[in-house]
Amino acid sequence: MQTIQEERQLSLWMLGGLALLVGIVTGYGAIFFRLLISAIHNLFFFGELSLRAAGDSFTPESAWGPLVVLVPVVGGLGVVFLVRRFAPEAKGHGVPEVMDAIYYREGRIRPVVAIVKSFASALSIGSGASVGREGPIIQIGSSFGSTLGQLVRIAPWQRITLVAAGAGAGIAATFNTPLGAVLFAVELMLPEVSTRTFLPVVIATGTATYIGRTTFGLAPAFEMQLLDTAALHPIQLQTLAGFVVLGLLCGLGAWAFIRLLTAMEVFFDRGFWKRHPYLTHAFGMSLLGAMMYGLFVGYGHYFVDGVGYGTIQAILEGEMTGVWLLGLLFFAKLVATTLSLGTGSSGGVFSPSLFLGATLGGAFGVLWLLVAPGSAFGVADFAVVGMASMVGGSTGAAMTAITMIFEMTRDYNIIVPMIVAVALAIGVRRALSPENIYTIKLAWRGRYIPKDRHGNMFLVRHAEEVMTRALTVMPASLSVHEALGRLRAAEAQTDSGRTLTHIVVEQDGRVHGIVPVVGPLRSLEEVRGTGTLGELADRSFVLSRPEESMFDLFKRLNRRGAERVLVTRAAGVPTPEEIEGVISKRLIADSVLRNFKG
Repeated sequence: MQTIQEERQLSLWMLGGLALLVGIVTGYGAIFFRLLISAIHNLFFFGELSLRAAGDSFTPESAWGPLVVLVPVVGGLGVVFLVRRFAPEAKGHGVPEVMDAIYYREGRIRPVVAIVKSFASALSIGSGASVGREGPIIQIGSSFGSTLGQLVRIAPWQRITLVAAGAGAGIAATFNTPLGAVLFAVELMLPEVSTRTFLPVVIATGTATYIGRTTFGLAPAFEMQLLDTAALHPIQLQTLAGFVVLGLLCGLGAWAFIRLLTAMEVFFDRGFWKRHPYLTHAFGMSLLGAMMYGLFVGYGHYFVDGVGYGTIQAILEGEMTGVWLLGLLFFAKLVATTLSLGTGSSGGVFSPSLFLGATLGGAFGVLWLLVAPGSAFGVADFAVVGMASMVGGSTGAAMTAITMIFEMTRDYNIIVPMIVAVALAIGVRRALSPENIYTIKLAWRGRYIPKDRHGNMFLVRHAEEVMTRALTVMPASLSVHEALGRLRAAEAQTDSGRTLTHIVVEQDGRVHGIVPVVGPLRSLEEVRGTGTLGELADRSFVLSRPEESMFDLFKRLNRRGAERVLVTRAAGVPTPEEIEGVISKRLIADSVLRNFKG
């Protein structure tokens, strides 16, 4: 009974209803999560109980003065306790664990993960760890989707769909980016993209976006002065060349981010450091605290604490144009983020990627505009392209990066340079590291995530392109022994003695069935009995036109439970002679495998 319940499949309407519930819970979960971050941040940095928004602007000077160095340490000790005591999956940036659940655990995530991840990540971000808030809310939304799927005992593919829907809903509510959230789920989460999986994701993300906007408003994540489109001309070649170079640099930067994060996680997950997790994280957070205070003394802000949106906003508003400072902040954030996650913080990598891209893009923009002045694009535009390129390069999700950064800035004029730069960044990173920042952690464990998993060009092929014509027609009354004799004679008369693979069995002028000519049948030389082809014929087949696509054919094969397809051009019931070819499941498998070569 358990197995029957577990494999139950809901209708698309009912699955959409569950997705709606996932969107509602995740939307309010995102609101709670951000308020929790603000409460912890205000308590740890200023010693006050307040829900005043934190992270979207520069952090004012802490009430503790130089002792602010200890704030990340104290918060980090609480993070280690929560993770080790209740949910080890909550450590790190979360997305790899969701992908592992999708591809290796049939979408099963423990319910406790959502609770522990909420508090551990809020404690990390609120106390200053250099991590993002998108990874946690992805894991929180996915955990609820998985829990709901397990409670109603639905089929694994539907549970996985709810997991992906929860991930998309979390992104949408957190960043006010519904389109980017859908693409995130499509590019990184869903093993299958079809109406039955896409619609629930759209429902969940749309619902979560609406709920998020009721609390956070309609404004984009970042405000920037947009270019006057009426005054614009086609982008100058020298400016486009600058964006090309920036895309290449961001590809290198994304690779450096992935490699340094990998090195940190490997180094601190062995030997002495692994045996003393509290000491390990305290060490990492004390270094982070020292970096924060050093930057504050030198430049007036902590810069690398938390999500870092204050720095990004300042760059986009043109308040930070110093090449030295922007370059320094790029390397400082790179070390701060990898150190935080490597030693045990709980948080995401998306926001740090935005920070890295904005600083690298801003610094490069200042230099490039000195070399090639007169462009309609400014430093802020280079920063935006850098943000998209760094996100795309590190995650490998090109459409997600382009769409999300557009939704976060509403700068449509930068779309073309952004597309070019993101493509180049991904190309450079993939040439240096085939695994992205989400999959490389799973690759260590031997959990490989397919790169091209959303569809197969085989599905658009037609039946006549896949079928075999190696068939012959024989009467149902023929014995097996006689059939083998005729088969050898027929093969001898074909071009180059071509092997025939199927016998179309005829009875009373109609197709009675099909007999595959496989190795065991050919070896029955001693057959002398009365067995006939009619008795062996498989009648489990469907008819197809030569131009029918494999996509449609697959649905009919599954619906009828058939083993083979007979291809014919006949308008009505075909005669055996009108059968032009045969498609078997084995032939389909071979064709699909050949389509993956290369």
